[in-house]
Amino acid sequence: MKRIFNELQQRNRILFLMGWICLAGAVACGIATQFSDTIVLGISAFIKPMKFFLSICIFSWSMGWYLYYLDMPRRTKSYSIMLVLVFAYEMFVILWQAANGRLSHFNIDTPLYATLFTMMGLAIMVLWFWSVVILIFFFRKKQFTIPTPYVWGIRLGLLVFLIFTLEGGVMSSRLSHTVGAADGSAGLPIVNWSTQYGDLRVAHFFGMHALQIIPLFSYFVAKRTRSVQIFSGIYFILVMALFLEAINGFPLFF
Repeated sequence: MKRIFNELQQRNRILFLMGWICLAGAVACGIATQFSDTIVLGISAFIKPMKFFLSICIFSWSMGWYLYYLDMPRRTKSYSIMLVLVFAYEMFVILWQAANGRLSHFNIDTPLYATLFTMMGLAIMVLWFWSVVILIFFFRKKQFTIPTPYVWGIRLGLLVFLIFTLEGGVMSSRLSHTVGAADGSAGLPIVNWSTQYGDLRVAHFFGMHALQIIPLFSYFVAKRTRSVQIFSGIYFILVMALFLEAINGFPLFF
């Protein structure tokens, strides 16, 4: 494990440090859940920032690892700095709102809160479009020093990730993630996915983590490119099924 982190630091120091900062933030928020009595939607207000910190940590380290293969130092550095700025703003809003017992996402109660929420959406869209450019670079580059199945794992993992990232726009347009009731119904531990109604966060979660699951499959399991493509197709169908299940008001387990 130490060797992997040393390698990651050499590949992308910016995203290496970003990941550690976010991991520290997640630990701090986890501790805060045990000492703070601030509640949002029926659970500790610090659970949401804890989850976001963890998610950003994993995303930062994953992209820091993959971007190295493009061999585009200047573009990689620009993307990395932009990623840090986008998520620094997002986590500031999420933490500030949580600490004050308020929603960060879907909060349009005042002009200020609505502006903060809107700006988060715009910042994420900038990151999304820039990530699309990164995906194009991965498809355009023909010569890699890594096995072809692994290259396709990165390409398709990033593609599925980008598709299901757009689900955030669906939730924003609805100003909720629950389908069939208001947000805040009984949910699973930690993730808090609704156990009674449809929850769009389920497909969003599994779709976004295609960025790690598909490349891992391609590196450790797949022997041929075709295997990666089939696995990615099946994965996409399953996550789309989760989305359709939620949008029709059905919980993950029913």
